[in-house]
Amino acid sequence: MASTPLQVRVVSPDRIVFEGEASGLVAPGWDGQVGILPGHAPMLSLLGAGPLSVDRVGGGSDAFFVAGGVLKVESNHVTLLTEYAGDEPPAKIPEEAVVFAEDVEG
Repeated sequence: MASTPLQVRVVSPDRIVFEGEASGLVAPGWDGQVGILPGHAPMLSLLGAGPLSVDRVGGGSDAFFVAGGVLKVESNHVTLLTEYAGDEPPAKIPEEAVVFAEDVEG
């Protein structure tokens, strides 16, 4: 039995960068790379800056660059709300997209 694909949505402040099905993805988490496959446990993560790879169902992949924001996984739905998302790295990473350990209480 084939697993249910992920429903992925990547949103930047000015547009939806990607919306569709995926067999998996790797995103730049705040403290390292985060891999998501179908059936992943629910989670929230801060995003860092770096490449986002979305593996398409049936083969192939899409590559983006993201900087800052949050990643949410729930019931095979993955949403990335970003400060920046695009095909190329930004000329300057938005200040609000950069988070330092001392900025996070915990």
